Amino acid sequence: MSGNNCTAVTEFIILGLTDDPTLCVILFVIFLGIYGVTLVGNLSIITLIRNSCQLHTPMYLFLSHLAFVDIGASSTVAPVMLKNFLVDKTIIPLGGCVTQVFFAFTFGTTECFLLAVMAYDRYMAICNPLLYSINMSPRVCTLLLIASYLGGCVNGWIYTGCLLNRSFCGPNKINHFFCDYAPLLKLSNYQDDLAELLSAASSGSIIMITVLIITISYVYIVFSVLKIKSTEGRSKAFSTCTSHLTAVILFYGTITFIYATPKSSYSTDQNKVVSVFYIVMIPMFNPLIYSLRNNEVKGALRKLMSRKHSFS
Repeated sequence: MSGNNCTAVTEFIILGLTDDPTLCVILFVIFLGIYGVTLVGNLSIITLIRNSCQLHTPMYLFLSHLAFVDIGASSTVAPVMLKNFLVDKTIIPLGGCVTQVFFAFTFGTTECFLLAVMAYDRYMAICNPLLYSINMSPRVCTLLLIASYLGGCVNGWIYTGCLLNRSFCGPNKINHFFCDYAPLLKLSNYQDDLAELLSAASSGSIIMITVLIITISYVYIVFSVLKIKSTEGRSKAFSTCTSHLTAVILFYGTITFIYATPKSSYSTDQNKVVSVFYIVMIPMFNPLIYSLRNNEVKGALRKLMSRKHSFS
């Protein structure tokens, strides 16, 4: 991966969010707490779904995989971020940097597909309730999950392949809190448009396809719910969608800012802040959204707690 007349870069220095020692200590405590809540919250969601028979439905199967993806996305970035707050210089080898890019984009893309699959699941449940068990059979659910993870891996490999085809020499300081694709691309020793166009086309098409699936699903859901005469029936139908809609708005709002906004219109510091929200905060919010706003999850949690209490 070395260019002509230059020494190949074998490691990168992560500059992080700040170099202020006092602020580093404060941010370390804050983000350690966030990472802890992310792990506990998402692991609790997975455990609850596996141990509660009433949650053995396609909707909660997809939710458990969303929780797993959130753990993966957060764990890809958070340990490096936390280390950066404690040491003067965070050094990552080139291979580790490329690996971090791969997993960050794989988990992020998989989340896009899972949110689209969950919207499709709600469409089937509300618009075709009589055929729901057939249309969302275990085989169909398995195929949808495989497609989601496969799509995530393909996009991750596209980004990784674009980096592996470039050489790095000269500056090796990444002005970010993890090995993000755009800052790495800027450090390569030659510039061409293919790497930027290919990655942008890949992520852009995935965002458009998944947003289209979510939008169409909810248009049909709204029309179906409006046909329900009773207010209670409408409220019950909408209540199964509010958690998912909240997660969709948070997730797509941030990735749209990062990948759809022209790079010249925002600074590196703004990109860092939005990236923190997208890859660190949202994995913490998702289990809170689904546990606090979902009556079935809260009911299953109460049953599980009462069952353990009776055994003790």
